Amino acid sequence: MPTARGVDVVRAVVQTVAEAKVTVEGETVGEIGEGLLVLVGVTHTDGAEQVERLARKIWELRILDGEKSAADVDAPILVVSQFTLYGDARKGRRPTWTAAAPGPVAEPLVEAVVASLRGRGATVETGRFGAYMMVSSVNAGPRTVLLDV
Repeated sequence: MPTARGVDVVRAVVQTVAEAKVTVEGETVGEIGEGLLVLVGVTHTDGAEQVERLARKIWELRILDGEKSAADVDAPILVVSQFTLYGDARKGRRPTWTAAAPGPVAEPLVEAVVASLRGRGATVETGRFGAYMMVSSVNAGPRTVLLDV
């Protein structure tokens, strides 16, 4: 789905949370206290450049209390892959997912976002790519920002 800039971009929803966790088949696979829950969607044309921009933006985004960033206060981040961020429901009642990158393309890019965040010093927990996940969160603020990077 082209953006206003006319190019496809990696997309993320960033939420401030008091706590968040992801479970798969009853097992907790990722959990954080006060920090950021980040849902990441990848499209077909995304690559290393978009991944680095997104990781930097997430880490430095001044969305926490007192206009602080995760980098400022060493807040943990829970990253969850979310192909449905590229759902298109403009026509009819059934969304299409054609703008979402397929798993073999998306999974390494989501992993690269996590690696880039960790490389910047972030404590990062994750969901499990491709699994049916139960994501729970207690939003704080609430503050939610959509990033198209």
